[in-house]
Amino acid sequence: MISKEHIIKRFVSYITIDTESDPNSQTTPSTEKQWDLANKLAEELKAIGMEDVSIDDNAYIMATLPSNVAYEVPTIGFIAHFDTSPDFTGANVKPQIHENYLVGDILLNKEEGIVLSPNYFEDLKLYIGQTLITTDGTTLLGADDKAGICEIVSAMEYLINHPEIKHGKIRVGFTPDEEIGRGAHKFDVEKFGADWAYTMDGSQIGELEYENFNAASAVVKIKGKIVHPGYAKGKMINSMYIATEFINSLPRMETPEHTDGYQGFFHLHNMKGSVDETVLEYIIRDHDRQHFDARKEVLLKLTNELNTQYGNDTIKTEIKDQYFNMREKIEPVMHIVDIAEEAMKQLDIEPLIKAIRGGTDGSQLSYMGLPCPNIFAGGHNFHGRYEYVPVESMVKATEVICKIAELTALKK
Repeated sequence: MISKEHIIKRFVSYITIDTESDPNSQTTPSTEKQWDLANKLAEELKAIGMEDVSIDDNAYIMATLPSNVAYEVPTIGFIAHFDTSPDFTGANVKPQIHENYLVGDILLNKEEGIVLSPNYFEDLKLYIGQTLITTDGTTLLGADDKAGICEIVSAMEYLINHPEIKHGKIRVGFTPDEEIGRGAHKFDVEKFGADWAYTMDGSQIGELEYENFNAASAVVKIKGKIVHPGYAKGKMINSMYIATEFINSLPRMETPEHTDGYQGFFHLHNMKGSVDETVLEYIIRDHDRQHFDARKEVLLKLTNELNTQYGNDTIKTEIKDQYFNMREKIEPVMHIVDIAEEAMKQLDIEPLIKAIRGGTDGSQLSYMGLPCPNIFAGGHNFHGRYEYVPVESMVKATEVICKIAELTALKK
């Protein structure tokens, strides 16, 4: 039986290390502080008995659990990322442990009046009687994806301590900078050497995903002209007004807060402006490749239209593809999804097979030759102050990893 207390202790040791990534950095990892957890993880993998533990110059960690069967079994992998989102601070995380949760509000921070309520976050009602881990409401928690790391390390430790569970060769990998779309950019698939892998980076217990968004980023730079406001008539061009026109020209209902399921969106996630220059930062998401390409074209067409109105050098829009829908690469090898689904069913977990409204390292890795579906890690409300994770979900995710390893060996 996997110990809840052991899971809690390990998880807390990870989330109290700040690993926020930085999209404006060009280094790998994008922040020096990611090394703090990376080095800890490499040493921990050695300590529990993993072999071939390596950490490269970019902080990518790999390790091996050797096969304990005499016959040939496919090599499988489990992958998670150790950076946290730059959307909300991950510094000075103060975890709070709430045992035997009963339906009702959880007071995260009395001084600031921050409350985690099932009236707003209805998923809380799924975890009555369970142990929840939250923050004090001033930081994110980091369950995305330190819960996944905790589950992988704990599963490897359990398999090492229980050799009666038969399994083939297992590879584990931990990556930096997933939250800024670069988690797999320098991942050495050939060195990893797995036939397929699973990212432990989903949310609610039971999630099993092999579809994700196509994703791109867009930076829109708008130039204005600054002159003294007392003498501005016919001379000043206020870039913030043009930026407002740009924003309002996009479909208002095609934003994250108005879409779900397979619906795509434009998301303005950052803006900085003055009269002289305004910069808008968007992310573009859609599951359908044609719709995805059409969304990018909308931004470029709008840029051209406003440049016609205000002058050809007024607006510049730069769009960069980040990752693509992995369904194309997973469907030819659907048995790897079937194994994960069967593992959940054998553990009395109802599989929730759906499309990811986001992306994982697995989406890029699938296009790099490593098919890589995504499995739940257990957390909710990622990237913000209301993030939480039920400990029982983390225990179940750990058991799923062990069961997948066992079923892969049994199926030969």
